Amino acid sequence: MTATRQTVRQAKGDATRQQILDAAERIFAEIGFAAARLDHVAESVGIRRPSILYYFPGKQQLYDEVEADIFASMHAFVLNRTEDVTEPMERLLALLDAWLDFLVSRPTAARIIQRLIADSAAYGNNPVRFSESALQDLEDVVAAGVASGQFHPVSAMVLLNTVAGSALHYVCNAHQLGPSRSYDPADPAQLAQFRSMMHRLARVAVAPQD
Repeated sequence: MTATRQTVRQAKGDATRQQILDAAERIFAEIGFAAARLDHVAESVGIRRPSILYYFPGKQQLYDEVEADIFASMHAFVLNRTEDVTEPMERLLALLDAWLDFLVSRPTAARIIQRLIADSAAYGNNPVRFSESALQDLEDVVAAGVASGQFHPVSAMVLLNTVAGSALHYVCNAHQLGPSRSYDPADPAQLAQFRSMMHRLARVAVAPQD
């Protein structure tokens, strides 16, 4: 009986912890790290502020957990999409597609990453503590393409800031252009149009130069 109670208590605790993380991600995405308060998260979940401190020592630790999950989930998404793709160009396009589809399905993650980019002060002394896996994914694909001679020696960070970074703008800018220009990033026709343009830009960006 005791073991059963412990199992139920653990499951309930895990569910509450996940609810806190989900609410925190929405709030950090909406108003940013500086403006967000643990009281906001507690109110969203329907618990008291001290209950959050049972799971997370403070706002920074909660934010770190949210950011870590975003980049870990994105990395896993990329690996799933690219594990059987070996040809460099197809692997690059598969990676870009994975990033795009991940951000479209999780727009709160897109907004948090966008806020990270815009904030000149890193949340800690290691700005790539959580994003390193994403940067490495892109660097590995580009390095393989260059080594094979299929890509010209393009900088992975230039590619990140031009072609790959456009996925963030696509998701985050959907309702920031006025009513007449708003769009749904998940709309199949809209998404296909953007994906096609992203592929064209990527091909041009890495194409061997005469």
